[in-house]
Amino acid sequence: MNHSLSRREMWQKDLSAGITVGVVAIPLAMAFAIASGVPPVYGLYTSIFAGILVSLFGGSTFQIAGPTGAFIPIVSGVVLTYGYEGLLVTTVLAGILLLLMSVLRVGRLIRFMPRAVTIGFTAGIAVVIFVDQLDELLGISFKKAPHFHENVWSLITALPEASPWPILIAGLGFLTLWLVPKLPFRLPLLLMAMLVPTFASLLIPGEIATIGSAYGGIPSGLPEFSGLTVDLDLIRTLLPSAFAIAFLGALESLLSGTVADGMAGTKMKPDKELFGQGLANLITPFFGGIPSTGAIARTATNIQAGAVSRRSGVIHGLTVLVAVLILAPFASYVPLAALAPILMRVAWNMSERHHVLAMLKHRSAESLVLLVTLLLTVFIDLVVAVEVGVVCALALFAKRMADTIDVKERTERYVTRDGQIVFSVEGPLFFGAVELFEHVLHQIHREPDVFIFNFHRCPVIDVTAVEELRRVVTELKAAERRVLFAHLSPSVQTTLHHYGLLADIQTFPTTQDAIEAS
Repeated sequence: MNHSLSRREMWQKDLSAGITVGVVAIPLAMAFAIASGVPPVYGLYTSIFAGILVSLFGGSTFQIAGPTGAFIPIVSGVVLTYGYEGLLVTTVLAGILLLLMSVLRVGRLIRFMPRAVTIGFTAGIAVVIFVDQLDELLGISFKKAPHFHENVWSLITALPEASPWPILIAGLGFLTLWLVPKLPFRLPLLLMAMLVPTFASLLIPGEIATIGSAYGGIPSGLPEFSGLTVDLDLIRTLLPSAFAIAFLGALESLLSGTVADGMAGTKMKPDKELFGQGLANLITPFFGGIPSTGAIARTATNIQAGAVSRRSGVIHGLTVLVAVLILAPFASYVPLAALAPILMRVAWNMSERHHVLAMLKHRSAESLVLLVTLLLTVFIDLVVAVEVGVVCALALFAKRMADTIDVKERTERYVTRDGQIVFSVEGPLFFGAVELFEHVLHQIHREPDVFIFNFHRCPVIDVTAVEELRRVVTELKAAERRVLFAHLSPSVQTTLHHYGLLADIQTFPTTQDAIEAS
């Protein structure tokens, strides 16, 4: 918060920023809702409730929450299979999971998600969103299927039904998106990209699908509280989708908060942010909402518009509420084809195309992880993509770490006595290094009677490596060889002591001390 400003100036800045980002949020909220397979008003309700709740209870000062493009493939899949009621239950479950994440303090851990996986599923989501708008752009109508390839095939077979009028409307939308930033004065880009094609559609003689014709318009009133009917079997069925929404919501909100910290010099509280996001997803469904999370573009807009406190996020939600109460009847005239360019622009911006091309061009193991995650996101679903992507990334990490670990004979580095041999344990010992001690046992039939292990360059050891080390020690002692440990780090010493490996093994501060003592 800028303390050099007067209270009145701070209110003015927050009011201006909140209205600005509220205007930006209106077309996006409707577009995301429609792309998710639900009426546009649900997207507006989500912007109102989630926007206010996250601003009041979240951990980021400038976070703007609402529906985002990342949720579209998951939400549309749930709606297609279980209907809107199923989506509400899924969102509530996701809210509970986010609250649990907050209580368990996993906010910082989510940031360790492998970059190849996050780029892969983000790019995959962008592909799904982009292709999913082609039917509205072309004026084609077909029943959406749960899988990407099925929808692509339906789109191809329905191409002869394409109409020139929706294409013209969408073309005006793309033209507006290109021209408005070039004007010498500032206009709300996304709102203009919706309004210009809408006014143009009123002059076109052909019939064009609109929000009114498809969804019956937007009610101009406050949403009513509505209870949910659930059973245990339904919860079990919807839990994987709820986990996907919670995971994606946590990841995107923390990423958005991090971006905000970099822009505004603030410091987000990750676990408090997850609490705010969980509360929003828990409460919003009871008022006709859909899943929400922190929106990077709207959060950045909030900061760039001059916001100085959390009030701007609350004002953003109230701005959307005023729009629903006053302007809702006019939304019926918005052509669905006018929203396609907006969503395609969102997909293009979130595609991570530069990072995707750079990683694929590098042709590394990370490239394979990215490609697998991207393809699974597009053709299967996000949950499977993340699970497989993380497992592949962890396997790759384990292999690379194992390649950096070694147990080498270093006797020549020390002034040793006859019958002594020194081994240096280098790198963190974990399950990927279980075979490293094999060549140590090959020395049993040589001259050495004393085996000294120097752990100076071993920062940590896991239980798998402890058991492998125990096996080596047991075999050495069975061959009547003496075993000494030297230079144990506090972490390694604690672990070895906990598992009883130091019970009858002498330890020394340095390798030379061990040499002299034996």
